[in-house]
Amino acid sequence: MTTIWGILLIACLIWYSVVTGYVAVKGAKDIRSMLDHLKGNSSEPGSED
Repeated sequence: MTTIWGILLIACLIWYSVVTGYVAVKGAKDIRSMLDHLKGNSSEPGSED
């Protein structure tokens, strides 16, 4: 019985690590994209700070 819980614990930790890494990578790309977009808009004439 203990082996089942150990396997389940390891599986959950691996799943959590994969999901956390995926969200971190996608979030970093999204933030970088938004910052690049804002930098591009701020150099146009008539833009506000």
